[in-house]
Amino acid sequence: MLSINPKDIPTSKLHHYLLSVVAPRPIAFASTIDADGNPNLSPFSFFNVFSANPPILIFSPARRVRGNTTKHTLENAKATNEVVINIVNYDIVQQMSLSSTEYPKGINEFEKAGFTMLASEKVKPFRVAESPVQLECKVKEIIELGNEGGAGNLVICEVVKLHINEAFLDKEGNVDQQKLDLVARAGGSLYTRAKEGFFEIPKPLTTLGIGVNAIPSEIRNSSILTGNDLGMLGNVETIPSDEDVNKFAKEHFNYVGNNSTKKHTFAKAFLEKNDVISAWKVLLMN
Repeated sequence: MLSINPKDIPTSKLHHYLLSVVAPRPIAFASTIDADGNPNLSPFSFFNVFSANPPILIFSPARRVRGNTTKHTLENAKATNEVVINIVNYDIVQQMSLSSTEYPKGINEFEKAGFTMLASEKVKPFRVAESPVQLECKVKEIIELGNEGGAGNLVICEVVKLHINEAFLDKEGNVDQQKLDLVARAGGSLYTRAKEGFFEIPKPLTTLGIGVNAIPSEIRNSSILTGNDLGMLGNVETIPSDEDVNKFAKEHFNYVGNNSTKKHTFAKAFLEKNDVISAWKVLLMN
């Protein structure tokens, strides 16, 4: 295993490692204005939501590694204490990338990238009309993490108005993730399209899973079942009863008999279909 002391490598190399392994990251498409009212638009992938009450978003316009200069977005946020964070989906990802070009101060990235400036209701910076979701924010605090190139600046924002294009809502008024089609940032020039990679894991918030440690060692030490498989098996509240297992065995015993390799392989096939209870029944057959 490659072990690295961050202080032993150039910041640019460390930057590459961090952005490649902490990924994918959501994108804050930040719209600001300077003290003279000139608009600015730039994307940042050091970004996430950190609170719902109050509604807090944090993004970080880091100091440039090369030249140790600050971004216009940071300067504007300090000057006006306002920002609009626009959400990036696949439909606007190429234009968003174009807007990240290091244009000189005063150049309007809305125009350069072909976006429409939409007036906000609570803050002065414009919204990106083409963005499916726009969050008007007041800047509560800016925390500078350092003075050297690569140092982050945490812009802590409180959402004061939220705009969601209704075309991206389902019948119940909830956000439809498939329709939203978000994109996220990885290392180098790579992005990921969430729509093509969604999968579901039930949240263990209302149930109390038995835990991997409660799984019989013969199953836990399987050469067929992976850690993910064991995690699924350990996320059930109770294992099937002997009655249910025996009933299941009458229908499926001929497939596997008492061969543990066949049983584990057969159980894995059920796990791949998210049928955890059937997988347990296979594993418990005698």
